[in-house]
Amino acid sequence: MSLLCAEAPGVFDLLDGAGIEMLWHPSFSEATGGEVRALLSAIEAGEQKLDVLCVEGSVLMGPGGTGRYQMMAGTGRSMLDWVRALSAMATHVVAVGTCATYGGVTSAGENLTDAVGLQYDGAHRGGALGAGFVAKGGLPVVNVAGCPTHPDWVTETLMMLAEGVLDTAALDTLGRPKFYAENLVHHACPKNEFYEYKASAEKLSQIGCMMEHLGCVGTQAVGDCNIRGWNGEGSCTRAGYPCINCTAPEFEEPGHAFAETPKFAGIPVGLPTDMPKAWFMALASLSKAATPPRIGRNAVSDRIRVPPSPKARS
Repeated sequence: MSLLCAEAPGVFDLLDGAGIEMLWHPSFSEATGGEVRALLSAIEAGEQKLDVLCVEGSVLMGPGGTGRYQMMAGTGRSMLDWVRALSAMATHVVAVGTCATYGGVTSAGENLTDAVGLQYDGAHRGGALGAGFVAKGGLPVVNVAGCPTHPDWVTETLMMLAEGVLDTAALDTLGRPKFYAENLVHHACPKNEFYEYKASAEKLSQIGCMMEHLGCVGTQAVGDCNIRGWNGEGSCTRAGYPCINCTAPEFEEPGHAFAETPKFAGIPVGLPTDMPKAWFMALASLSKAATPPRIGRNAVSDRIRVPPSPKARS
């Protein structure tokens, strides 16, 4: 459903313009029943070429590794069986969304169904296809993580594969395409002025930085969400909700409420990944001491209460 939000151009125009044909999708395609079974059988038999297999959602391994908690209707076979069979025939395999990449929300808690990602079980390699899986095109599973994933991340990945310009060097250590994974959600966040002065919101709906009290981990989470924007302009932090690091393995179980920052001796446990903690704390103390009254007051308001003052002319 997120993919349908691709716009200017829309997803179907974009794929058509890139010469990419969608063979079948359970929500988008008209083909059902016997038509789909015939298509899948043709792919499995090598009669129909499959360049890219995209899988959405986690794969259920239970009970006991059989995958029979998740059957494909009308085939008598599990999704696990079909995913393995089709992956063996595909030139490339793409996991779409954090459930398909790492297990995601469906693997939280006791995980009674043994839900896993295609090549990862949480942060550990393995998953439905195994740690050593490599598709015919020479790549491991391409992990387009996100909950949901940005539509442009999906379409850009497909276009790069179609052009033959996505190789192992273009993937990070968790199999995510670097074109979005080499950015932090923090980049271009509209709350950066508040972050710089450590002027923090104290509750949701206030416009200050949400790192100190409201659980935002945008300084640690990968994604160009605030650079690329969703639906033309949005993002979690732009909408006033903290980043929960949904592109990462095991984000679904942070050990605390999403909108809550865990602290030790009053200091947030999760600090920016690219700065020594001692430096950050020293900088934070200086920043708080230098916070302009305008920023401090606006941070705990639900809108701009004090606008910037015009520069005095002499």
